Amino acid sequence: MKLDRAVDAYLRHISIERGLSSHTVEAYRRDLTGYVRWLHDHDVDDVEGVTDALVSEFAAERASAQPAPAASSLARLQSSVRGLHRFLVREAVTDHDPAGRLRPPKQPASLPKALTIAQVESLLDAAGPAPDAVEAASLTAIRDRALLELLYATGARVSEIVQLDVDDVIDTDVLRVRGKGSKERLVPVGSFARAALDAYLTRARPALAARGRATPRLFLGARGAPLSRQSAWLLIQAIAERAKLSAHVSPHTLRHSFATHLLQGGADVRVVQELLGHASVATTQIYTHVSIDALRDVYATSHPRAR
Repeated sequence: MKLDRAVDAYLRHISIERGLSSHTVEAYRRDLTGYVRWLHDHDVDDVEGVTDALVSEFAAERASAQPAPAASSLARLQSSVRGLHRFLVREAVTDHDPAGRLRPPKQPASLPKALTIAQVESLLDAAGPAPDAVEAASLTAIRDRALLELLYATGARVSEIVQLDVDDVIDTDVLRVRGKGSKERLVPVGSFARAALDAYLTRARPALAARGRATPRLFLGARGAPLSRQSAWLLIQAIAERAKLSAHVSPHTLRHSFATHLLQGGADVRVVQELLGHASVATTQIYTHVSIDALRDVYATSHPRAR
């Protein structure tokens, strides 16, 4: 099989059968187009002509390119190549996988950035008025305060929050959150977020809902349509600017801050795992590295022989 045909078949497979997003499919298409072009330059245009040595040479050449590619980009490129050749073996196009020994580059460890408690409070205050002072506030300001309070109170992903329906609010102090793979979890809501949510449900959402078509979604845009993930991201950026926060703030920043502050407050890592909806505690344990800074500070100021 010609390489161009093989790539087309693989892209159809990941798009239709595996259901990957159009963004991911396009990224794989770009990677594999470059890979096939490189093979053509080395006089290979057929699947059977690809050898282990060629794949290794391609990976090494890309890794040493200037400017140096990001580790994440290199990892995705190699994932694209490995996926293509595994697919061709599985479909019996060939019986040899020349990328079978290709190992992805080691990703640099990156600790999540968390805001301080004072910074979170500044962000929330910039979002909108406190629930006891909403009489003169705009509908969107009441909504924004409730949105940010819920993000910080629950540690939910922004995609999970914007997909909430009104019925997912259980007695206003528990949320039914649908995570990855449609897995549901119940997350408690603290008093501050509960008050902000009550204010939104009673004062803002009915008026917003009257501007658009009926929808069960909890958070609505200014015209009454469900609030999108992109809109939530943009409004959080704008609120962070109003709060004059120098740190980069995204919806995920509040998720990181939620986990970090819980662990700093003494929460068990497995409880935090459950609240975040992580399938493995290993994913949650990255936050323990963040909290070690706080432990060092306490140790340095408390232990008689720490200094």
